[in-house]
Amino acid sequence: MKITVAKTAGFCMGVRRAVEMALDASNRTDAPIYTCGPLIHNPQVLDILDEKGISVIREIPDHGSGTVLIRAHGVPPEDQDKLQKAGFTVIDATCPKVIKVQSIIAKHARQGYAVIIVGDRAHPEVIGLLGYAEKNGHVAETMDDVTRLPTFDKAIIVAQTTQNKAFFEEVALWAESVHPNYRVFNTICDSTESRQADVLHLAEKVDAVVVVGGHASGNTKRLFDIARATGKPTLHIETETELDIHRLGNPRHIGITAGASTPNWIIRRVYREIENQLMGHHRGVRRFRFVLQRNLLLSNTYLTVGAGCLTCAAAMLQGLAPALPAVGVAMLYLLCMHTFNNLMDISSDRYNDPDRAAFFQKNRRLLSVLTVLSGMGGLSIAAAMGPLLFVLLLCMSFMGMVYIISLMPKGIAGRFKPKIRDIPGSKTVLAAMAWGIVTTLVPAIYGFGHIRPVTVLIFVWTVSLVFVRTAFFDILDMQGSRIVGKETIPILLGEKRTMGLLKNLAGLMMIVLCGASAAGFVSSLGWLLCLCPLSMLMFLSAYEQGGIPSGLRQGFLMESHFILAGLLTGLWALI
Repeated sequence: MKITVAKTAGFCMGVRRAVEMALDASNRTDAPIYTCGPLIHNPQVLDILDEKGISVIREIPDHGSGTVLIRAHGVPPEDQDKLQKAGFTVIDATCPKVIKVQSIIAKHARQGYAVIIVGDRAHPEVIGLLGYAEKNGHVAETMDDVTRLPTFDKAIIVAQTTQNKAFFEEVALWAESVHPNYRVFNTICDSTESRQADVLHLAEKVDAVVVVGGHASGNTKRLFDIARATGKPTLHIETETELDIHRLGNPRHIGITAGASTPNWIIRRVYREIENQLMGHHRGVRRFRFVLQRNLLLSNTYLTVGAGCLTCAAAMLQGLAPALPAVGVAMLYLLCMHTFNNLMDISSDRYNDPDRAAFFQKNRRLLSVLTVLSGMGGLSIAAAMGPLLFVLLLCMSFMGMVYIISLMPKGIAGRFKPKIRDIPGSKTVLAAMAWGIVTTLVPAIYGFGHIRPVTVLIFVWTVSLVFVRTAFFDILDMQGSRIVGKETIPILLGEKRTMGLLKNLAGLMMIVLCGASAAGFVSSLGWLLCLCPLSMLMFLSAYEQGGIPSGLRQGFLMESHFILAGLLTGLWALI
């Protein structure tokens, strides 16, 4: 069985911008925040905005206070004027592509042109566009509507930005043959065109298509119509709860696409649900492998094994034989801290990783016991290794716990951040530093009794690899992190710049380790371990090109880079 997600699935630029503006406004102020009409056409996102205290104004009052965001579809100019006169602070979250259409209409309406808008008459975007036409606007939903329009001395034809491309081209051909004096502006958003072309291409490759998005979303319904017109079994669902794989027949390859207002976390939930339903029909080795991978990832067991492998690699790069106590400390400490943070921070996993959230909710008591036992086990081993390492691990354990706990009451904190984790970008940096300490510094202190220059180099190398790993998962979790108010590095820098940073860092670590090996600063193992950052670099590049499958395998592949380090170290030791 195979699942393919369309490259263009999910938020378009305009919707992402509007949602981010709303969430950022909510995270910045306690003052009332509203949207003028539903911000986008997705009930789940609107529910989240409501949870964040962002409510919808459907009728503009005479007087008001607070902030109002203009919906992504735009509003008539008179509505924006009314909001400002009522006393609201107005933030214009209108999609820039819609603003461009508004400008075209306003300019030509002032020059006396009739305005023909090809779109859905009741759609908020079209209602907003009509407001710029100065009573010269006409809406055409079908070719019958187009042909029934009166003849104008001069007119322009524009499209709703999410209009069906084929239909608009038909209207343009009609205008060219019947009214060559009419000016035609193809204002269909390039994202819409790409999305519609993508679903056609996807339908050619797969046996069935699942279209994810709000039932009231016009662009999602058009994607559904386009996919269904290819003859492939097609479902339009809003969330994973509506999915019934049996309605698609018995497909071996399922394609997923999504409307412009569908968040990534909904797409990920649907992907996981398809995986689960497909695997529910399987027995034997394939299902066993899927369940094993899933449980290894969700329980942090695979991550813990990776920590042990990275510790062995770091020790041997420094010229040390891997010491079982040092490996045990790294594995138990990281198992304790990651599990503790997962238990205490289920809120963002509701969106980023619903499987993990459900797993931790279901096994909360058992995982709490595991956290305590692994923490105590790590401290016990550290105590046996010496007082310095015990104090170091005790301090790190304390810092790991207070990281997500408020350091002072909010009333006293005022405008200052009450938790360490609220410091922008802190999660990625501190997690990487903690990994570096237990996988590199602890073995060095235990083996040498002190830190050598080579230790510093290997510390930088391990911290960099873990930083790449953690920041990559932060990229996947951007929408959920923004919802709960986390300011991770990808949110601060943006996805594209963060991905560039990670690729450059992986490439730099490959060069550094190769150089250190060539200079004899580290053993020949360094040549082999250059494959780890190289593999990460290839993984990130493939992810950007859409070559890495979503879902379970995506996380499993990224976590496997540390396992690779251990395998390469073992191979070198045997040779």
